[in-house]
Formats: sequence, C-alpha cells, structure tokens
Amino acid sequence: MTSQKRPLLIPSPRTPGKEELPYTPVAIAFDSSIPVSYMSKSSSGMDSTSQIERSGSSQRGPDFMRNPSSQRSVSSIQSIRSKNSSSHSIREVSFSEGQESNPVRYGSRGASSGGLSTSYKEIKDEDARLVYVNDPVKTNEKFQFTGNSITTSKYSILTFLPKNLFEQFHRIAYIYFLVIAILNQLPQLAVFGREASILPLAFVLFVTAVKDAYEDFRRHRSDRIENNRLASVLLNGKFEDKKWKDIRVGEIIKISKNETLPCDMVLLSTSDATGVAYVQTTNLDGESNLKTRYAKQETQMKNPLVDNIGGLIKCEKPNRNIYGFQANTDIEGKRISLGPSNIILRGCELKNTDWAIGVVVYAGKETKAMLNNAGAPSKRSRLEKRMNREIIILSIFLVTLCTVVSICHGVWLRRHREELYLMQFYRKYDYSEPEGQKKYEYYGWGMEIFFVFLMSVIVFQVMIPISLYISVELVRIGQAYFMIHDDRMLDKSTNSRFQCRALNINEDLGQIKYVFSDKTGTLTENKMEFQCASVGGVDYDNGEASTGDEETGYSVEVDGIVLRPKITVKVDPNLLNLSKQKHTDEGKHVHDFFVALASCNTIVPLTAETSDPAAKLIEYQGESPDEQALVYAAASYGFMLIERTSGHIVIDIQGERQRFNVLGLHEFDSDRKRMSVILGCPDKTVRIFVKGADTNMFRVIDKSLNLNMVKETEAHLHSYSSKGLRTLVIGMRELSASEFEQWQSSYESANTALMGRANLLRKIANNIENNLKLLGASGVEDKLQQGVPEAIESLRVAGIKVWVLTGDKQETAISIGYSSKLLTGSMTKIVINNNSKDSCRRSLDDALQLYKKLSTVSHSPDRGHGAAANQLALIIDGTSLVYVLETELEEKLFELASKCTVVLCCRVAPLQKAGIVALIKNRTDDMTLAIGDGANDVSMIQKADVGIGISGQEGRQAVMASDFAMGQFRFLVPLLLVHGHWNYQRISYMILYNFYRNVVLVFVLFWYVLFTGFTLTTAITDWSSVLYSVIYTSLPTIVVGILDKSVGRSTLLKFPQLYRAGQRGESYNGKLFWVTILDTLWQSIVVFFVPLFAYWESTVGGSALGDLWILAVVILVNIHLAMDIIRWYTITHIAVWGSIIATFICVMVIDALDFLPGYWAFFMIAKTKLFWVCLLGITVGALVPRFVVKAFVQYCKPDDVQIAREAEKFGNLRESGQRDAQIEMNPIFDRPRSSS
Repeated sequence: MTSQKRPLLIPSPRTPGKEELPYTPVAIAFDSSIPVSYMSKSSSGMDSTSQIERSGSSQRGPDFMRNPSSQRSVSSIQSIRSKNSSSHSIREVSFSEGQESNPVRYGSRGASSGGLSTSYKEIKDEDARLVYVNDPVKTNEKFQFTGNSITTSKYSILTFLPKNLFEQFHRIAYIYFLVIAILNQLPQLAVFGREASILPLAFVLFVTAVKDAYEDFRRHRSDRIENNRLASVLLNGKFEDKKWKDIRVGEIIKISKNETLPCDMVLLSTSDATGVAYVQTTNLDGESNLKTRYAKQETQMKNPLVDNIGGLIKCEKPNRNIYGFQANTDIEGKRISLGPSNIILRGCELKNTDWAIGVVVYAGKETKAMLNNAGAPSKRSRLEKRMNREIIILSIFLVTLCTVVSICHGVWLRRHREELYLMQFYRKYDYSEPEGQKKYEYYGWGMEIFFVFLMSVIVFQVMIPISLYISVELVRIGQAYFMIHDDRMLDKSTNSRFQCRALNINEDLGQIKYVFSDKTGTLTENKMEFQCASVGGVDYDNGEASTGDEETGYSVEVDGIVLRPKITVKVDPNLLNLSKQKHTDEGKHVHDFFVALASCNTIVPLTAETSDPAAKLIEYQGESPDEQALVYAAASYGFMLIERTSGHIVIDIQGERQRFNVLGLHEFDSDRKRMSVILGCPDKTVRIFVKGADTNMFRVIDKSLNLNMVKETEAHLHSYSSKGLRTLVIGMRELSASEFEQWQSSYESANTALMGRANLLRKIANNIENNLKLLGASGVEDKLQQGVPEAIESLRVAGIKVWVLTGDKQETAISIGYSSKLLTGSMTKIVINNNSKDSCRRSLDDALQLYKKLSTVSHSPDRGHGAAANQLALIIDGTSLVYVLETELEEKLFELASKCTVVLCCRVAPLQKAGIVALIKNRTDDMTLAIGDGANDVSMIQKADVGIGISGQEGRQAVMASDFAMGQFRFLVPLLLVHGHWNYQRISYMILYNFYRNVVLVFVLFWYVLFTGFTLTTAITDWSSVLYSVIYTSLPTIVVGILDKSVGRSTLLKFPQLYRAGQRGESYNGKLFWVTILDTLWQSIVVFFVPLFAYWESTVGGSALGDLWILAVVILVNIHLAMDIIRWYTITHIAVWGSIIATFICVMVIDALDFLPGYWAFFMIAKTKLFWVCLLGITVGALVPRFVVKAFVQYCKPDDVQIAREAEKFGNLRESGQRDAQIEMNPIFDRPRSSS
C-alpha cells in the first residue's frame, strides 16, 4: 500500500437526519505502530512524544501555519470536542434508544418521506453557486450575490407608515372601523363629529404603531452595530480590517480566537497543523458546547500571504439547513469534496483555536443563520377563535338593529309624508329661494332608508369592541410578566426563569386536555450514571460496589502531575480484579471491553485545576451524556482516556500509557443505530470496536462464536431495561490487512464520488461492521427529575392525560412509567408490537374487544369500582406505528387510545411524535400540549396547540421552536394548574365583559332612536361616545385581567380538579354569552327608561339626559365589574372608582366648552336631587336581578371553583363540609369523545 503524507482528520460531525456517514479514513501504512501523522513505513516504539515531534517537523509549513501545540500533551489536554449534532442525534447515540427494525420507514411514509434536504442531493449545474477563491470580482461578475449587510428591521422611515398600517389592517375589525369613520365623513351620513369618529381607531393604531416603531428602532440599532463590526480580509496580499457589511462572496477572511464569524465560510486553514478548528454555536442553535470543523489538507498547508491561493468552489444554493452543506472544490486540478464539517456559519465563535482562515461562500441575508431567522410559528388561542364567532353574532345583531331602524324609518316616512314640507329635517322645498322649488335635504324615500341604515351602523358601531383587541394584548403582556417572575418556576440549578415566547396563547394553558411528553431530558435528568455491565456473559451489577479509595478514586501520574477523573463511579470488585488480569482469557475479554468504552466515542478530555497544584482533574466533555458516563466508568476501572488528537488517542491502562491510532471512525446514524472506531493497537493489530442498540448489534454479532454468552447477555439486557436503565451492546473484531486496505480504498473512492456519495458511505460502514465478537453490554441510569411523579399525579387528577413518546426501549420506558407514577399496578396494559399491517389490525381489534369486556365488567352490579376499574394503558412501539399512522388503521388507534388513561409510545421517530399529536388534534376539540428538550421534539412541539421547550442537556432547539420554555418538567404543574387557570378565567371574563359594556351602550342608543322618529340623532355627546371605550371603562378591565384571581395558588395546587373548569369551558361558552346579552338587555332598559319617565314632563333637554345616561352606564358597568372581582388590590380600587371619577370630570369638561353642543347641560341637571336619585335607582334596579340570580346559583348549585373560594374565605372547613367539598371535586374519569 502506498503511503501518503496526509495526516488523519477526525471525522466530520454527525448531523440530525443526515444520510451520509461522516467518518474519515486514514491513508497510512498498515504498520499500526507508526504514528498516523507521520507517514513512514519505518516502525517505532510507543514513544509518542518523539513520534509527534517528527510528525510536526515533517509537515512544517509557512511560519504562520505552524502549530507548536500539535502534540496534545496531557498538561494541556484539548478543550471540548463535540459533535455537530442536534439533541435529536444525541439521544439516539445513547443506543438504548432508537427505532426498532424497518429503518426505512417513519410513520407510514418512510424515513425519507420528507425528502432529502438540498444539502444531500447531488448538485446540478443549474442549482450550484460558483465561488472563485480570493477573486470576489469574478465571483460576482455573472451573478451579483448579496452583500454582507444584514437587515432585521421591518421598516424604514419611508415605508413605516404604509407598511405598518397595512399590517395592522389585517385585522378585519380595524377595516370595519375604518369604513365607519369614512362613512361618517360624508355629509349625508354625518352623525358624530368628523374628528370624534376617527379618534378610537386612530388611538388604537397610534398605540400599536408606537410599540412597533420602538421595537424596530432597537432592531435598526442592533443592525447598525452588527454591520459596522470589523473583520480581517485579505486585500492586496495582506490582511486588512474591513467592515462586515462590505465583505463579499469569494473574499478570504481571517478569524482570531473568540471572534464571531461575519458570514458563512469554507475553512482553508487553521492554527492547528491538522486543520482542526473549534467553534461555539450558541448564537446559531443555542448549544454552548464546542464543535469541531476541519480544513482540507490540500489548503491547510498553503499560506495565503505567500502562496497564490485560487480555485473554484461549486456549492449548493443558500438554504436553511444549518446541519448540512455539500460542495466540491477544484484546487490545482484536484477535485475535493466538502461537507458540513468544512464550513463555519455566521454567528459562530472561534474557540480554543488561535486563528482560522476561510473563503466566503454565503453572505448577508443568504447566510444560514439569517435564513433561519424566522422565529416560532404563530398560533392563535382557542378563546380568540371563539371570540371571533361571537363577534360575527354581534355583527349580525348589529345589522339586525340597523335593519329594524331603517324599516321603521321608512314606515314613519310613509305615515308623515305630507308633513315633510314643514319638518325641520325633511323640508322638501327651499322657500329661501325665489322660485321656492329647489330640493333640500331630502333624497327620496328609498335613499333616505338606505342613508338611515348606514347612519345606524355608524351610531351602533360600538357594538364591535375595538378596544378589546388592544386590551387583550396588554393583559397578556401583564400575565406574561407574572409568569416569568414566578420564583416557583425558577430553575435554581441553571438559574433559568420561565420564558414566554408567544404572548397570544396564554389562556390556552388553562384548557389543556392532553400532554405529550418526551422522556429523556424531560422526565429524566439526562445525566447518566454507570450502574452495571455484562461482560463475557457474566452480570456485574455492582452489588458489592465500592470506589476503592473513596477520597480520590483511580488516578495516574503524568509528568509529575496526578490526574484523576472528575466523577468517580462505583466499581464492582470482581470486575475490577478481572480487569487487572492481563494474561487470562477473562482478563483479555474485560480488557477489550473497557478499551471499547474508552475509545469508541468522541469524548475529549479536559484538565481542571484543583486546590492542590500537583493534582488535576480530568473532565470528559462531549455532547452525549451516555458517552461521558461510559468513559468515566472505564476510567474508574483503570482505563483512563487522557489524550485525544485528530489522529490518535492515549489511554492509561492500569498505570501504563498506551497509544491507539485512530484509523477510522463511523459515527452513529439513525439507520445503523451504532457507531464504530477502527484502531491501530499497540500490539500492531487493527481492530474495529462497535457499540450500539441491542436489536441492531445482535444482527452483526457472530453468534456462532459463543451462543451461550449471547443468550446470557440478552437476559441481562432485559433485566437492565426492566430496571429503567439505558442499555447498549459492545462488540469487536480484528481486521486483516486486506480487509483494512479494501475498506480504505472503498472509502476514498466513495468520499470523492459526485453521485450517490451518502449511499456508498453507508454501504461501506455496514460492510465493515459485521461478524463481531460480543464483548458485553452496559447499563446506564438516567434518573427522574425532581418532582416528576408528583407532577404527573397532579396532572392526572386535573383531568389531563399524559402520553409519553420516547425513543427508548419498551422495557426501559415501562420501568420509567412505573417510577414516574405514569403507570400503576391497577392499570390493564395493552402492548402492541407488530411487524406487519395485518398483525397491527388484529392487535387493535383485540384491544378494543378487551376494552368492551372490561367496560361490561366494571359497570356490572357486582362491581363497585366504577371508572377506576377501567383504566387502560396502551404501550405501542414505533414499528407498529409505521403500519398504523396515515392509514385506515389510524381511526382504530384513535378509538383505542382515546379510551386509555395512559399511552406510552416506544422507539418512535420525530415525525411519528408529530403524527401522534395530530391523531388527537385532528379528531377532537381537546387542547394539546407537547413538551420536550431536544431537536427530535421540535416537530411535535410545533404541531401541538401549545409547545413547551425544556432548557436542559440537549441544547436549545426545542426552546427556540417553542411557545414557552422552562427548566423542569415539574414546573408544568404551577404553569397549567395555577397560571393557566388564572389566565383562562381572566381572559374569558374580560371578553364577555367587553361585549357586555359595549352592548349596554348600543341598546341605550337604540331605545333613544325609537323615541326620535328614527332620525339617528343622539343625546350622548360625540366625545362621550368616543371616550366610553378609551377612558371611561377600559382601565378597570385591564387591571382585573392581569391581577384578579378566582382562587389562590395553594388551593389550586391542593385541588387539581379545579383545572377541569377550563377543560369544560365553564368561563366562556355560548350559554354564558347569551345570558350576558339578556342581562345586558335588561340593564339597558333600566338605564334608558328610568330617566326617561322621571323627566318625561320636564323641560330638561336631550343633552342633559345624555349626560345622565352616559354617567349611569359608566357607573353601572364599573359596579357590575366590582361585583365580580374576587381579589381587591390598591390599583384595582384606583382603576374602578377612578374611572367613575374620571367620567364625571370628562363630562363636566365637555359641557364647559361653549363650542361643543350641550353647553353647561350637566351643571344644570346635576343641581337637582332627581338626577342623583336616578343614578342610584338605575344602579340598584339594573343589578338586583343579576345579584339575585348569582346568589341563588352559588348557593343552590355551586361549581368547584366557588366551593374552593368559600373554603379559602372561611379558612379550615368543618369536617363534614370539607368532606362534601372533596366529594364535589373528586376526579371523575371522563368518557373520551370519539370525534369532533
């Protein structure tokens, strides 16, 4: 085999959903004793230091390219090397999870149903972008690519007004009020003053515009700062500072340590001799761990300041896939493929690397970061949707009133047609003219009716509450403030508060019926702890485990510095003794097992200082908590990983440092569900170590070698899974020289292939991972988060069904289900594990028959258990869902699942999680909530009505896609049962109250029209009509919507049943709406007719009566609100009573202005006692029926919330009363609805 002077590169990081296998082979002489980075066929010993030094000298490039630290000494162990993956991939790398069988299909569409992203399709010429390296002029000559200036703002000075108004008028109600204002400007239809008619809409538009302008001003300021930052760009043979906004595609830029990348660039070289660069992607995907990127060796050894770097990069067009990139480049006549590991994206920070040089391929708005700058999908709350239904009803009601007025007006005109000549408003002839024949103010019977209809719409426009929209927005902001600052939802371990990322669905939190939860990292901590192992068919379950020296654990000494693992794992004494027996068969087997644990990973060791200068801690950093746990376990047994570079690893084995050359690495992918590493071992052999999920591993294990060991290991795995442990299987085999050469040759040709590269790489991986010798299995514990069992129990009592959707094995998921109280011993479990559509159909039919039998038994006279005896738990795996989802069997699954108390889905893919959510969402009216912590939970989070992201161990992809975010699953209880309940009650009442207060005024205006010849004149002044919704009555409802509490926090947590009020829609429904309208009708009658009859024979003018009516309405609606307020605060008193006082002041000011109609009317009527008697009589007469009905209902038929409120009010109930209240609120298992 021909040796090549090309150092090994660490394989490119795995990406979620990616089809290709990103491992990298090494072109190396087969003699494994030779260091990877020194391609000579001469043998050498294990003096790693000298080897590395020779490597550095043999590959020395220009001065600025040299990396004196290419030797990774133990005293300066590398910083974190993590994989570029989402938490979706991280979960799969735990290997105890993953989807079983049929790797092609997810759901009913298959694994690739969504189609491969652009990054993994072959690049066609018409779909390619051509970038000439270091030649931006030629690059932009044919196609003028976008500059690097970014704009996140929405408006400019010129576009703000038209664009903002256009966006605001997307609300139909705003268009309605605009039409009303325009109609009022016509002389024939002018009812209100022209200025006054515009004021309500103008006020709402102005407030919203100011808010939008301030937010956009902040965006402009941020853009300006970002665009004017400086970067080093290669200009005229040297690097010069250039503003970010002036950078162009094709230019070469240099990034120094801790600097942020201004654009997407392909790496050309780095300060590391092997071309490795470490980047932090926090600004891109929220993950704080470091990821590795690599420069190709063909460009790594070139100095841009000396060498004339050129070439052509042919890459895909800009797209949003931050985990994918495909390109190839022609350098010096050689075509080289580029992948996701060769590009660094805008917003990433360079870490632990002195500098990196690259060529710009995407700039400005075409960078992947900017293309993904869209935010979470917009959702509308259920109450808002139902509110629109009521607004349509009110609109119909408005049209009805206008029709009645116009018809009555037409009849009146017919009856009085002979008198129109003399009437003030209908003089048919103008006698001021000499001829006396000119028509004046009368347009004919038909047109008069039409004009009156339009005038009625203008007068009654307040029927549609324009202030409701802005009031609801303000209330939601206030509610979000209190949710964010709730210390009971503060995760003290990470000091992270609750995040409210969507302000428009707060009230939906009070109506949730289904919770779909991920398991790992959501119910569990995702902090793994090694518990037990099966090695050589023997179970070492740490029954007599110890840590040896409890103070220090295992340690090694390197260069006078004592190194010990940061985390010490309890060891099994028997297994520890075997690991030290190097010359026995059992000892060799154990040796290979722990070498696999220490090497088959992508963990990077870091050193941390201690109080003792002669001692340091080794901290293993990696993106997978499972891998960290296994490496710490290997270290505790004396197999300590102390060094990792791009070409080799060093493991201290029982005090002896041994170097293993990394010849190849096949990282985990969702099809194989395993990973492997090819090592050149100290004994000059080449071995492949593989670990993965048991079902996938046993397919490639050579069972003929030791069938008994395989059976014993399978039994141990079942035992581990039953305990809730995460499991994986480890195997290995030795490769012959011909096998290795064939693999290396195949990989090289596949990696440079222009067509079908992903499939070729996958085949190569599958070919090398076979006929393995079974080494053993491991069990890792992922502990439940604090308070999870209690939280699930509270949610269940609240009538919320909790479904768990996980990628874990069935046994592991069931065990966690019991420990979390999701499953109970009294439940009847239905398990569906099938591999065909027919078998799935039979299983579903059998399960439905079982349910019917159980229902018959539980309802028989001999059984007294009731609903509790009929609790079912459905457990179904992802393979079965392949044949069920999106087929005719979906309906059967829904029928069965809706009858179950608990549903547990095992080994499901991300798309299947979304499919399960859609199963319920599309067939019922029940509200759904999805909660998860990883990228594989994003699809179900966005599919559900409410999506919650857990900011945990798996990055922040779920948080970034969610509506709300929090640190722990247990916070779901106060969020739903407390804040959700409050938000729903407040918004529901607020909507109904806004309808009520506006309809009261409309009815008063309507009654007045009936007594004024249907002429649409109004006694209430224009300004009072306008200020009614803006000043007179708006503030109290906003304050109440933010602060009022139906019951206290402790009561809501003590009685979770109270949450069911929201599920049943008790605070907002059609019945309440029509009751409110009837109550409004009665109150308007009292408000209008009491003053009318009281002043029937008086000389009081219409303006004075109008002041009395508007004051009576304001006092009435505010006292109506006061009757319903539960919790009074100082600001509540100020808002309610202050609004009444403000109304009096405004009326007095309006009547004190002599240029407005009704001058001094208030002061004339307010002198009389009758005025004040009318105000008192109206208030009492209008509210007495409401008070009587309310008292009667609460006394004779109180609901759960009212009972709980009484309990709070009077403290501890007497024993009997407490028992009755508890019975009233006992959980009753609701009958599931079949469909909606």
